Amino acid sequence: MSVHDADVVWDAEDLACGVLLLRLRGRMEAMRPGQVMRLIAKDLGAAEDLPSWCRLTGHTLLSSEPPVYRIRRKEA
Repeated sequence: MSVHDADVVWDAEDLACGVLLLRLRGRMEAMRPGQVMRLIAKDLGAAEDLPSWCRLTGHTLLSSEPPVYRIRRKEA
């Protein structure tokens, strides 16, 4: 997977999931609808928390290959 498959790249390193999800929310809100973020999240809980967060918020989890995730911002 290359860095060029996303509009935004964020290396969240080992942020704990609670903090990660709060910061992710702000970063997604700053993006335009339909844009894709390549997120690098090394927290072990991310593999479970990110798919759930996407379902709850309406964003689309395009791929999940821990520690790399691709998320498309919801359209509206």
